[in-house]
Amino acid sequence: MSTITSANPQILVTQDERILRIQLNRPERKNALSLAMYATLADIIHAANNDRSVRVVVLSGVNECFTSGNDLLDFMNEPEIHDSHPVVRFMVALQNCLKPVVAVVQGHAVGIGTTLLLHCDLVYAAQDARLQLPFVNLGLCPEYASSYLVPRLVGQQKAAELLLLGESFTGSDAEKMGFVNAAVPANELIAFAESKIQRLANQPPAAVRRAKSLLKKTQHQGVETALAAEFIGFAEGLNSDECKESVTAFFEKRAPDFSRFE
Repeated sequence: MSTITSANPQILVTQDERILRIQLNRPERKNALSLAMYATLADIIHAANNDRSVRVVVLSGVNECFTSGNDLLDFMNEPEIHDSHPVVRFMVALQNCLKPVVAVVQGHAVGIGTTLLLHCDLVYAAQDARLQLPFVNLGLCPEYASSYLVPRLVGQQKAAELLLLGESFTGSDAEKMGFVNAAVPANELIAFAESKIQRLANQPPAAVRRAKSLLKKTQHQGVETALAAEFIGFAEGLNSDECKESVTAFFEKRAPDFSRFE
């Protein structure tokens, strides 16, 4: 059995039996994702695809927090979206991962911390987890095919509410809407998720991969179309004065003022 490792201390990797566990480890920033972290995640997922001993990939965060989303300053330093951009590499890697991916969500799951769940196979959350799609709040647009997948999940009106108002919702809300398979009390989450992870690891692996592939196949074209359109919109947003005002206000610890915009 080969061992998959991480050279980035902000991405922890452990491999036991047939399960590869990936933990986001940047607690001082609530596990906000930097470009370097995205690049490492993409490499690890590719390695998992090619490692026959890996049957399940598990994604979680340290300190009872999933992720507070993009490190916006890092992202704004490289706003041009292209195929080798670390975020794009991660998105494509997770979207096309051959092995089943299980996410275990505690605390904050903001922005891509919520949209990446749409590309996982099983998701278990604490009832008090806080999910959010705050793209419009930041002068940006939905990403990671959420403009296509969220309406399919919750309907057009609810999707508009989640994406246009950008308000947070709980793990329990997420379960009702179908973002997560189950929301359980925080102190029971790890044991509950672990029972499902072990069961998945014991399922016939080729049959699991085949079923996952078929489940993904029907939405592939819609996801690809949405991703292409969103990348254009996201790049426009990153270069906009609305986004600059939003980020400046965040670091100045004040409410953004969008009154001058049309």
